[in-house]
Amino acid sequence: MSDSFQSAYQEEEYRLARTMEEVDRQLTRLRNFPVYTGHDFTEQVLEAGREERRNALSKSAQQPYFGRLDFEEQGSGERKPLYIGKIGVDREEIGEHPLVIDWRAPVASLFYSFTGGEASATYEAPEGLIEGLVYLKRNVVIRQRILERVADTYNRDSDQPAVSDEFLVYRLGENKDNKLRDIVSTIQAEQDQIIRAARNTALIIQGVAGSGKTTVALHRLAFLLYQYKEQVSAEKMVIFAPNHMFLDYISDVLPELGVGDIQQQTFPDWAMNLLGLDMPLADASETLQTWFETPAARPELNDDVPGRYKGSIRFMELIREWLSGMEEASVPDGDFSPWDGAVLSKQEIDNWFGTEYKHYPLAKRKERVMARVHRWIEMELKKPMPDTVRKERKKKAATREKSYAKKWPEYNPLTLYKQLFKAAKGGAVPAELSSLIPKAIMKQTGADLKQDVIREEDLPALVYIHTLVHDIEGTERFDHVVIDEAQDFSPFHVALLDQFVKGHSFTILGDLSQGIHEYRGVHTWEEMSSLFPEEQNAYFALTRSYRSTMEIIDYANTILDQGVKSGITAIPVFRSGDPVRTLAYGSEGRTESLERALKVLTSKDYRTVSILTRTLREAEELHRELQATGWELNLIDGGKKQYSGGHSILPVYLSKGLEFDVAIVADVDEQHYLPGAGDAKLLYVGCTRALHELWLFHDGDMPAYAAATHNPEGEQVTIQGWPDEAVL
Repeated sequence: MSDSFQSAYQEEEYRLARTMEEVDRQLTRLRNFPVYTGHDFTEQVLEAGREERRNALSKSAQQPYFGRLDFEEQGSGERKPLYIGKIGVDREEIGEHPLVIDWRAPVASLFYSFTGGEASATYEAPEGLIEGLVYLKRNVVIRQRILERVADTYNRDSDQPAVSDEFLVYRLGENKDNKLRDIVSTIQAEQDQIIRAARNTALIIQGVAGSGKTTVALHRLAFLLYQYKEQVSAEKMVIFAPNHMFLDYISDVLPELGVGDIQQQTFPDWAMNLLGLDMPLADASETLQTWFETPAARPELNDDVPGRYKGSIRFMELIREWLSGMEEASVPDGDFSPWDGAVLSKQEIDNWFGTEYKHYPLAKRKERVMARVHRWIEMELKKPMPDTVRKERKKKAATREKSYAKKWPEYNPLTLYKQLFKAAKGGAVPAELSSLIPKAIMKQTGADLKQDVIREEDLPALVYIHTLVHDIEGTERFDHVVIDEAQDFSPFHVALLDQFVKGHSFTILGDLSQGIHEYRGVHTWEEMSSLFPEEQNAYFALTRSYRSTMEIIDYANTILDQGVKSGITAIPVFRSGDPVRTLAYGSEGRTESLERALKVLTSKDYRTVSILTRTLREAEELHRELQATGWELNLIDGGKKQYSGGHSILPVYLSKGLEFDVAIVADVDEQHYLPGAGDAKLLYVGCTRALHELWLFHDGDMPAYAAATHNPEGEQVTIQGWPDEAVL
């Protein structure tokens, strides 16, 4: 241990002890302060502030900060050590700079954006651009109030070179558990740029596998709440994730950042709740069966397959045109007569509907007109007449009013959608519009809807119809929307959600190279960026992969180069590990080979080892066989809402978004992975789940895009065969 390192370590130990004393003192004082439970509003506000500080100090008590930045603001003549933490902690002395600076504060951006060099550094503060010199950038690891590690990534006073990736590599080398974790201590400059981007912008983030795009989006939410605290609220932000298991996987990040009230849900759950539908959606397994379980029998992929068509803007425009035409035919034909001799002309009703209430959506207009008709009847009944006549007319008017209301269209989104596909009476669709719907979709959807079968692909249209006929309530609007795995969303999804969010405030993130659901998702980001004004959308590309070793990334890049050809390849962080292994099953058989691999890999210090099969049927079959020999593996079949970690087995198409210490990909042969970009992307997804080791098994020839054994520089990245210690 060098003298300089020992000195730095001792300095940080002393600083940590003083910080803990101050945090403990403040926390004790606040906890001893009586909690106010009365009804005085001022006292309630003060108590809410105290409770917020109690929670913040409680979180800081175990790990108060993770970084230090020594900065001298230009003209100040004072070099200040700034300690950066997940949550800011103020000193109780007025005028003193904070004990710990919140990572979202303007000056803390220097900790992420400054990457070394002698030049001055700047950051954007409310009072303008602040310039100065960075003297020291230091990472520290504190666990349970104990200082574990000190790493300087820049020191202006030292003649030693900066080692900016050393701390990052250390953190990336840690093994995985069953939850995604925050990256506050290791945010990189290109990630920080996205996190701190302006609010009213639709950000589209293309991020390679392992680039941290999901975590970056979650940190962006925390930043927006800090930066725009008077304009946005956590309760009005939402994250749309691909499934419940993924939501469970990311569930700990936001609470760790102190913003646990943000909505996290799937689009189907949100849509069904908004529509008030309590019927179950059609099982998605049928769609997965069609596109993944029988590779050789997959349908031809084009823009007229159900998911692509129903997710298209052309379908959205067809619905809008159809309902606009329906507006003209909404008012029933003929005058309204509540009793003989009294007439409310159709012309008058048309004027109410088409002029006075035109700014209302259709259902509200109908409601307003019928209320106006009712008031007109009441006024007519107030005219002089015998009581017996009034009573008779009132009774007759009630019957005719009810009958007249039934002549109006029923503005129920599901009923209207059924009418569009000729699965319900009424609402005739002009032939020139219905002919634009592909015949196979018209036939299948009509048959489904007659049986009250709603598929996930129908939901954007149903919600859109709801917005056109009922409008959007203020309580239904969002301050910011995050869409994760956005390559699997459709343009219709995004255009629809844009109506629910203020100022195009989106964070849209995904990876086209992982677009395995091409039958419903986008094929280019232009399909989404074109939905927003040019000045209100921005594109970022995250090309560095922080998840996997160099060997795994190089191998996965080869799959993209050879199999997809248009894929966006990753740049690995310098973290080397074992070569990728490709192994033939051989005479011992498939199950025995995989069991042997499990024995080798689980004997190491890995928390999560996963077997990825090509289909769900094969995962279920292999799970039974391995279970019979005593292996306890979690079967992930798409039906679970929680990811429990440990060792798992699952089909490769359900692995997207997850990551494991080790991935064993089964059956990487030409029968299971066919030529073409679709299957190459699928294998790419499977390979990039692995952090530390990747093994691939095959029976027969591997597909050409998986058979490469060298990276572009000619270095070996795969080894054929078992490690020496595994040879029996």
